[in-house]
Amino acid sequence: MKPTRFETAIALIDNANSKDTNVYKVAGIEYPKELLYSQRMSRKLLQFNPNASKALQIAARAQHICRWKIPRDTYPMDRVGYLKWRETLKKMHADMTADILKEVGYDKEYIDRIRAVILKKLIKKNEESQTLEDTICLVFLDYYFEEFAEKHPDAKVVDILQKTWRKMSEKGRDEALKLSFTERADALVNLALS
Repeated sequence: MKPTRFETAIALIDNANSKDTNVYKVAGIEYPKELLYSQRMSRKLLQFNPNASKALQIAARAQHICRWKIPRDTYPMDRVGYLKWRETLKKMHADMTADILKEVGYDKEYIDRIRAVILKKLIKKNEESQTLEDTICLVFLDYYFEEFAEKHPDAKVVDILQKTWRKMSEKGRDEALKLSFTERADALVNLALS
């Protein structure tokens, strides 16, 4: 049976992300970092919103497509540099995803919808953009937060948690409160939310 356009798009996104030479180790197994991240995004999205549209599923899978191609240190290592880097990345992710979607035969309107979600247009107003943002935050909290917390002083961790919390919807926050953390991480979460 021939794969659907959706299946082909996901496979092409995964193929692009599988080329990441940065590795992330889980249970002794090394994974291309962005491939693992994109698969975690898909899994978390469907746990959080089992009825997520195919468009939203594509956006979640492609949210970090080939992120390693624009390293953080190519921009000034300050807040302004960080924000410029993030904007450049979002545009690259949206453009690369649009190219894949054109290749598999999606129409312009559908591609533009996915681009808008990846670019996080109208967060808090566009349900799909907000759901993507919630999923990003949940993936960070569930898979990467404790490792981040180990590398940074408590004040920075609390600040990042508060910024993360502000980006989330009520539904996203409710989901985040179900996650379990180590004692130290849990204390930092409680401090951030108090």
